Amino acid sequence: MKYLTRLSALAGLLIAAWLVYDSQPQTILSLMRAAGPGLVLAALAHLMPMPLNARGWQILVRGSTRPSWLQMLHCVWLRESVNGLLPVARIGGELVSFRLLRGFGVRPSWAAASIVADMQLTLISQLIFTMVGIGFLFRHADSQALQVASDLAWGVVVLLPVLILFAMVQHARPFERISRVLNHATSGKLEALVGHSARIDLALKLIWRRRGDVIRYLFFWQTAQCLATSAEIWLALHFLGADVTFAQAVVIESLIQAISSAAFFVPAGLGVQEGGFVLIGGALGLDASTCLALAGARRLRDLLIYVPGLLAWQIGELRMGPRGAAKSASSV
Repeated sequence: MKYLTRLSALAGLLIAAWLVYDSQPQTILSLMRAAGPGLVLAALAHLMPMPLNARGWQILVRGSTRPSWLQMLHCVWLRESVNGLLPVARIGGELVSFRLLRGFGVRPSWAAASIVADMQLTLISQLIFTMVGIGFLFRHADSQALQVASDLAWGVVVLLPVLILFAMVQHARPFERISRVLNHATSGKLEALVGHSARIDLALKLIWRRRGDVIRYLFFWQTAQCLATSAEIWLALHFLGADVTFAQAVVIESLIQAISSAAFFVPAGLGVQEGGFVLIGGALGLDASTCLALAGARRLRDLLIYVPGLLAWQIGELRMGPRGAAKSASSV
């Protein structure tokens, strides 16, 4: 797995470098230089969707101790930073979040269940917005847009059964079943794990039974988050001199998220993000140089928000120390 990660990172870096070289690096740099502080503003616009994500996730956490909105915002920041920059297959951030929630006093079962429910609902919302984006491309299709929309539609068709199964996983008691298999394989040495896993399954089921919270999270908080994230795209393109509507920015954001999620194994989405912007932006009539400058603006966001998040995570780990880490691990 370690070698696969390194190879995918190297391949992604080479692809990104080739795309930039093929699209005249001087033109891309000129666009970014002309945009200047506007790209910094677009990058910092990511501070808008993060609080929305934190509030939506907060309503999923039940139990006697619910973290404050600021504590959830801290979880969101560190989770996005870890998942966005490190080769952790988009689950390392969830593990970091679990430890943070435990540190905030949330029971292990509720912490794990809220993370799984948040992942499920995020995937569902991504699927909805991806289909909206594909529909937009079909409606405004030239030959290139039609081909891109067709390829993405087939990708959705292939992944749809997997997403549906993941969304319905709470009805199958997966954690308890898996832990029972492991307990049987170890001749009963993991009996305590079965009880913990059953409580996670129960907590996850209770979250989904609160249909009002689930619907509000899915159709209000996730929608607001997607629109706020699309504002980053719209602002960056505005300062890059591209004439795009906000609806087109939403399409770009929804489809680039889908492509990045499908390529979760590539560290920081190297090459994938750049190629995705060129593919989707080209289907909407943007030239390759502008698309790659937009990808550069997204990398600027990573530098300004996610790199400090990684530093904050490491500082927190040092403060917790090995004793705190062992306590958190033993309470799963």
